Amino acid sequence: MLARVTRKMLRHAKCFQRLAIFGSVRALHKDNRTATPQNFSNYESMKQDFKLGIPEYFNFAKDVLDQWTDKEKAGKKPSNPAFWWINRNGEEMRWSFEELGSLSRKFANILSEACSLQRGDRVILILPRVPEWWLANVACLRTGTVLIPGTTQLTQKDILYRLQSSKANCIITNDVLAPAVDAVASKCENLHSKLIVSENSREGWGNLKELMKVFLCHPGWSTVARSWLTATSTSLVQAILSLLSSWDYRHASDSHTCVKTKHNEIMAIFFTSGTSGYPKMTAHTHSSFGLGLSVNGRFWLDLTPSDVMWNTSDTGWAKSAWSSVFSPWIQGACVFTHHLPRFEPTSILQTLSKYPITVFCSAPTVYRMLVQNDITRSYKFKSLKHCVSAGEPITPDVTEKWRNKTGLDIYEGYGQTETVLICGNFKGMKIKPGSMGKPSPAFDVKIVDVNGNVLPPGQEGDIGIQVLPNRPFGLFTHYVDNPSKTASTLRGNFYITGDRGYMDKDGYFWFVARADDVILSSGYRIGPFEVENALNEHPSVAESAVVSSPDPIRGEVVKAFVVLNPDYKSHDQEQLIKEIQEHVKKTTAPYKYPRKVEFIQELPKTISGKTKRNELRKKEWKTI
Repeated sequence: MLARVTRKMLRHAKCFQRLAIFGSVRALHKDNRTATPQNFSNYESMKQDFKLGIPEYFNFAKDVLDQWTDKEKAGKKPSNPAFWWINRNGEEMRWSFEELGSLSRKFANILSEACSLQRGDRVILILPRVPEWWLANVACLRTGTVLIPGTTQLTQKDILYRLQSSKANCIITNDVLAPAVDAVASKCENLHSKLIVSENSREGWGNLKELMKVFLCHPGWSTVARSWLTATSTSLVQAILSLLSSWDYRHASDSHTCVKTKHNEIMAIFFTSGTSGYPKMTAHTHSSFGLGLSVNGRFWLDLTPSDVMWNTSDTGWAKSAWSSVFSPWIQGACVFTHHLPRFEPTSILQTLSKYPITVFCSAPTVYRMLVQNDITRSYKFKSLKHCVSAGEPITPDVTEKWRNKTGLDIYEGYGQTETVLICGNFKGMKIKPGSMGKPSPAFDVKIVDVNGNVLPPGQEGDIGIQVLPNRPFGLFTHYVDNPSKTASTLRGNFYITGDRGYMDKDGYFWFVARADDVILSSGYRIGPFEVENALNEHPSVAESAVVSSPDPIRGEVVKAFVVLNPDYKSHDQEQLIKEIQEHVKKTTAPYKYPRKVEFIQELPKTISGKTKRNELRKKEWKTI
């Protein structure tokens, strides 16, 4: 009897595996490398004309994705797929908006029925760049459950911290991290459902691939399903055999009614990268990202339904929500992704050359590694027309090398887990190398002093966003279970980002440092970023980080931790230090040069790849 059911299940397995067949997407794109905006005339008109109404009820799945499905069916959008996934083995998957909708509704039924999740329950999602990650995002939207992404680089200790602090009810991961979850699950009293994305079954877990293929309906399904997800393999088989007579078989249903969510309901919680302490839980609503990120998609990324957007960000961070979910799909563009287990410059260059990617977004570190390759001679990016970067400041030498090799500028953007785009370089604007650009239409951005007073151009202060009398909707609501930290971000009428900077006479903003990274030496305030820029221009330097170090005369001085390029590791280190110091003196103001230099094998970094300067600083000051 069970064998007959298994055969029947297999006949329906193609439901999840089938691919959408489209005409050539490459034909939609011409070799047009213009910097002329597609969605606006110029920066001034963009700022002046931007208006976005906030409805009482809003759900991104229903009010955006399903609307693109309707346009797709009516032939009112180009034949671009909604989602395009490849991996290094040559496998490929493309979904239309209609298929994305169907599959995500099946997933939503699994969350509601098999996992017994209710509106507002919290779901931790830890998966690499696999299609199920995107389906989980949309399924949580449809069910009103709160999504909490996590990177696959999390350790067992990290997972425990996130499960306990978030009070998550469900976790979705793969067979790589499932053992770490099992090791700590008994310490997480709110966790009652576990879903695994794997070809193999695991005791105590619901197998998502199998659940997507088959759905058994019974009046007591919700009650029984939860026990199934924690049952042993043997008892699971026995349960199937004993209940088959009263269960009605059908393949996974894509009939699901999207929850009617208010615009200010919590949609997702993102853990910050933890550069200065334990990661904080940042709460976003259905409107803060679902509507707020229209600024990113429409203006900074300048996307249309004919574009193919590739963002290389890790799935565990808010940047993936920015540029791998909301921003492109708001504009009806195709989300492209390459499941690379680890960063490989050659694979990225080959992908940009082979596929019709029109918009590319990556971190400064990625661009730095890419320009070290001879991309002009070996690769041609015929479709690529717009490149952006975010996550940390990008140095002018990298943007110049990229432009020289590709003919394309890199448009830097600045934002946080707590926000949508704060400042950016937009098409049609003059790009000032090293600047984060001008304020996005979403926010009124100012440089303020310790009392919340607005500072004039050229004067360094804290980067702030005006939140009174009207709080902008593209901002997080609060840090979950941390009211004191939430309150500490407010100063007068402004939300304080925690970053230092200044605005020049032309209205461009310049990043100086995180507020706690500023170095005070002999009365001078020195931001590490400018020193690191100078260091990184020296041919011997692969990476660098600058922090304060104690000094008996000056109080503190600049110390540089330097990772050398391989060709320089055998050089005389004392001589190399002198060369590097002289280079910095000539490149920037002499008082900023690093009086101390230490060569190290690698910089300490957060899971998201950001340098942990606080760790280096503590190392310097711990003997005092």
